Amino acid sequence: QVQVEEFGGGSVQPGGSLRLSCVTSGFTFSKYVMSWYRQVPGKERELLAVNSGGESNYADSVKGRFTMSRDDAKRTVYLQMNNLEVEDTAVYYCNAGFVQEYWGQGTQVTVSS
Repeated sequence: QVQVEEFGGGSVQPGGSLRLSCVTSGFTFSKYVMSWYRQVPGKERELLAVNSGGESNYADSVKGRFTMSRDDAKRTVYLQMNNLEVEDTAVYYCNAGFVQEYWGQGTQVTVSS
């Protein structure tokens, strides 16, 4: 059974940091491209970061503030988010893509003073 689950969301003040984790099971993790997305109500889901086993690539909106990493042994990817802004408030999703595509249920991140 495939599982993709995000952890680490919460509320933080502007300028603060959060670290999201995405724990997976049920598929050959090392073969999959892992990505982080976010979505604000009424808007399309936004691709933030992608990692296919080497370096991560980032959207301009988060470049220099967010860092994605993956641990194939733990079947987990992380998103370190620093210098958070109010505009980063969203539901954050983990995605695994290869032969099939899997999504987590999302974790809420709220940035407010």
